[in-house]
Amino acid sequence: MSDNTPTALADEQTQHLKKSLGRFDIVFLIVAAVVSVEVLGQVSTFGAETFTWALVLAVFFLLPYGLIFAEIGSTFTGEGGVYVWVRRAFGRPLAALASLLTWVTQPVWVGGSMAFIAAETWNHYVSAFEEGSVTDYLFKLVFIWLTVLAAVVSLARGKWIPTVGAFLKIVFLLFFLVTTGIYAAKNGFAGISAGDFSPTLTGLLGVTPLLLFSYLGFESGNSAAGEMKNPARDVPISIARACAIAAASYLLPIFAILLVVPADDITGVGGLLEAVATVYSVYGPAAPAMLTVTGVIFAVILMTQGAAWMIISDRMQAMAAADGAFFGGFFGRFHPRLGTPVRVNFLSGLVATVFMIAAMQITGSGGSIFAVVLTISISTFLLSYLIVIPSAIRLRTRFPDVVRPFRVPTGNAGFRVLGILCFAWVLLGSWVAVFPGTLESVFGLEYDFEEIWGVSQGTFELFTLGTLAVLALLGAVGYVRGRSVRSASGPSIARADGPGSEPDPGLVKADAR
Repeated sequence: MSDNTPTALADEQTQHLKKSLGRFDIVFLIVAAVVSVEVLGQVSTFGAETFTWALVLAVFFLLPYGLIFAEIGSTFTGEGGVYVWVRRAFGRPLAALASLLTWVTQPVWVGGSMAFIAAETWNHYVSAFEEGSVTDYLFKLVFIWLTVLAAVVSLARGKWIPTVGAFLKIVFLLFFLVTTGIYAAKNGFAGISAGDFSPTLTGLLGVTPLLLFSYLGFESGNSAAGEMKNPARDVPISIARACAIAAASYLLPIFAILLVVPADDITGVGGLLEAVATVYSVYGPAAPAMLTVTGVIFAVILMTQGAAWMIISDRMQAMAAADGAFFGGFFGRFHPRLGTPVRVNFLSGLVATVFMIAAMQITGSGGSIFAVVLTISISTFLLSYLIVIPSAIRLRTRFPDVVRPFRVPTGNAGFRVLGILCFAWVLLGSWVAVFPGTLESVFGLEYDFEEIWGVSQGTFELFTLGTLAVLALLGAVGYVRGRSVRSASGPSIARADGPGSEPDPGLVKADAR
């Protein structure tokens, strides 16, 4: 079977999809997923130069990356997004790997990072409980499975969960910025100077993985492209608007945190809310109650953020399974009535639960666990883009005759330059995430691993490389087990553009010949 031809099972499952997403829904689904409020504190631990590097990456990474995937996302609009693109560019095996790395990031991140910061927030600002207690475990389990259930319900209803979360996120950040302005007018700043914004190599190596993790994912909405009302029209505008919202949602709060919290006092797991607690002092006796309400809202934002990623990434992995790239098709089923990949949804919940329990066994503080597991999530996510970005470049040249509703205003050479620039950033971020401290040693920079991470380098690498090894094994076994689905006869050309999916450009071009 050609890698440009979906399997019979994949074609069958697209018939269960329902056109539910308009431009408004796409924008706020992306914002809910991509604007990661939980990393604002972590990235701000590198001080004022964080803002400088965030601005540099916004111009030299986010802008070219957004242009590339605005074109690809509006041109190749099959359900599955990244999986479909890589399959068309390089074939099923690499598509299976890219899909697995992208998908697994989300349950690892939800179970190992977001559940931890939600618990930390609730513990400090809403209702205290002991770290590692039964209550702690129960809170994290409830958090994980609420994100799963939000992804299980039909998209027509479920899309409102991340939409509400996106609105709450924007309102929360705006209120924080306004309050910071009031606080600064009354109390001044945290002793920051213009010289503190000077970029350094240490800062570059420290913040690049976190900033890339924050800026990546705007093409993720295409995982549900078969459920968009008009992806060719809506995807480029949605990505542009979401990128602008995200850039502002990172740059302005980072700047605000740095203004009011001394750099030495910023912690990764609670940096943003520590800044919130500081500036809320302007509200006098009302501050404690306001902080409690904010803690609840913050936990809800995190849950809806996780739900948005579950909605998006689970669809991609379900389409990979239906296409014979992830086990024998068991996970490639969409619920006939709900139109959601319920089996993958529950698999994500199981992976998140297992990773949460594993992360709880790491010796160290909650902040250390959060940092380590966040870095593992960053590693898997960035590694997937070492496949996805070259695929985008190849799609530009392999299918030159396909009509592009939006075309990056460069020739193929210019498009390659944009892709190579993005690839170089991701390659740097991937290396630093998987092997922190190694480039610092090459350049003679001081790097105290245990002081920075709160765990030994051996523990860190065991957890990180062990996770990647398990994923490699899972991907290999899953692909082999999918042979029976791949060997089944695929759909006809006429069926390839049936209800629930867009015409396959590769098939259309082949038919024209």
